[in-house]
Amino acid sequence: MKEKTIAVEKDNKLKKLVKNFGLPRLIITGFLLLLFILAPIVGADFFAQLTNTINRFSWNAIMVLAMVPMIQSGCGLNFGLPLGVIAGLLGGTISIELGFTGGMSFLMAILIATFFALILGWGYGWLLNKIKGGEMMIATYVGFSSVSFMCMAWLLLPYHKPNMVWGLSGKGLRTTISLEGFYDKVLANFLKIKIGSLEIPTGTLLLFAVLALLMWAFFHTKVGTAMTAVGSNPAFARAAGININRMRSLSVIISTWLAAVGILVYEQGFGFIQLYTAPFYLALPAVSAILIGGASVNKASITNVIIGTFLFQGMVTMTPTVMNSMIHMDMSEVIRIIVSNGMILYALTRKTEATR
Repeated sequence: MKEKTIAVEKDNKLKKLVKNFGLPRLIITGFLLLLFILAPIVGADFFAQLTNTINRFSWNAIMVLAMVPMIQSGCGLNFGLPLGVIAGLLGGTISIELGFTGGMSFLMAILIATFFALILGWGYGWLLNKIKGGEMMIATYVGFSSVSFMCMAWLLLPYHKPNMVWGLSGKGLRTTISLEGFYDKVLANFLKIKIGSLEIPTGTLLLFAVLALLMWAFFHTKVGTAMTAVGSNPAFARAAGININRMRSLSVIISTWLAAVGILVYEQGFGFIQLYTAPFYLALPAVSAILIGGASVNKASITNVIIGTFLFQGMVTMTPTVMNSMIHMDMSEVIRIIVSNGMILYALTRKTEATR
């Protein structure tokens, strides 16, 4: 009888775990663990692959965090993330153009990007307030159109630094700009921990931790609570005297600023600035990561950001590596595209699911 009771309790705990965490996420987590187990068996360096996964997590986590404010305020998934990315790209390129180097170039890039993020975020928020109910459609249009507009702007803006402009004409920015001598690895190398082939980018993780903590603290303030109320029950928020449009605009501005900082963090880890069509490919992975983490279109948390980013980036990093080692062929880019697009497709079909 006692053994039967214990078995029932274990079964109930398992069902509760599946319900709380979600069966799909448990399957993805299990598959990722399997990949880590297989890595040394097929000849891949386990700690090197763990390093790659942690690096990719640290590069992308802030851009995924940028989804939280707009989701909480009821503006939905921020498919307009490229707008914030553009603010960050302007900050980075102008910082280099002004002659800043090293860590100072990164700080100046954030300050300059903040200026553009505030302006673009305000305009973006104003637009979303004018068209309630179709925010994600408008956000997608804003994201694509802003990138297309900047494809022309990068050629016309008056940049002159030889390491940024095209060599023959001396006009127009290059597609890829090296950050060597500027803010390349400025965070990744700060307090970096190295144990054999395992490397932990402490500085990058610390910045994410600080921003995540500030976000958590913000949503426990009066303004943050009002913002959440607007997203969960607009009628109640209006009756309570909350200015809905103001809360929505504030969430968009915060999201745009986080995206601007996020792309600068991504660049310093990657070592390059990528312009023109590159921002097109950043919104969907960020959206997918937070959905895989358990968020929905109207509810998200820091936990969703951490879980989703690690699972998404872990799968994208580990799958091609393990597959290449197993079949002894270099198909990493093909496999990475298949896996990332598959994860994106899965996430978008599960957008109504939410866990806290």
